[in-house]
Amino acid sequence: MASSAAATVQTVAPAPIDLRALKSRQQGAWSSGDYAVVGTTLQIVGEELCEMLDLRAGQKVLDVAAGNGNVSLAAARRWCDVIASGYVPALLDRARERAEAERLAIEFREADAEELPFEDASFDVVVSTFGVMFTPDQEAAATELLRVCKPGGKIGLANWTPDGFIGQLFKTIGKHMPPPPGARSPALWGTHARIAELFEPHAASIEATQRDFAFRYRSPAHWIEVFKSFYGPLLKTFAALAPAAQAALQRDLMELIARFNRATDGTMVVPSEYLEVVITRR
Repeated sequence: MASSAAATVQTVAPAPIDLRALKSRQQGAWSSGDYAVVGTTLQIVGEELCEMLDLRAGQKVLDVAAGNGNVSLAAARRWCDVIASGYVPALLDRARERAEAERLAIEFREADAEELPFEDASFDVVVSTFGVMFTPDQEAAATELLRVCKPGGKIGLANWTPDGFIGQLFKTIGKHMPPPPGARSPALWGTHARIAELFEPHAASIEATQRDFAFRYRSPAHWIEVFKSFYGPLLKTFAALAPAAQAALQRDLMELIARFNRATDGTMVVPSEYLEVVITRR
């Protein structure tokens, strides 16, 4: 005979994500390989963002999670006073080499995007291309961008979208090397909804435009070789997998490229959608 007493179901809440450990893991990934080899191909994104921001000579510009300095160089070419910041010293060194080669005056500061070492309202413009979107604590990073931007100033971002090629690359990597439970996808920064959640309460206006960057490589195999050698997240994933799992990941990457590739001559021309965002600070 079944008991008349209702069964008590106990649920265990998931453990909160260790953001510090996740940040350390991500820093290790971006410090591996040499992202500058990939990053330099994305230069046009920085140039276009500077034009959308309508930068003016003499403005104080902060590049957050600057990588190898694409937006920093673009802003310095427009005679802005630029600080490039990031938490991977080797990438800042690459950016410094590029600035020196072009005789551009840029200051470089090692800094965490979630705890920027700058006073409130220090900058006319704050920018980040495919950088701040990778912070583990998204709210903290957005708060810092807003804090250091002057009232009436602008925040300019370029973020990969979830449905674009790089967004789908994140999904493919996650299939083979799942992220920690509770970790938010960086591609959320490539959605109108998430940008509104993070910035709308402090924004006078938000302009968000979907654009494409075309990855142009000699072949799909060439792209995979470059990315698994120099792009930290993919390098680390391949390194962590057994040979059979590496082969499975390689097949999935080839299928992913085939979905997006518009080249028919054996080369690779893959459009990757990103969200270009210009926020005017209230």
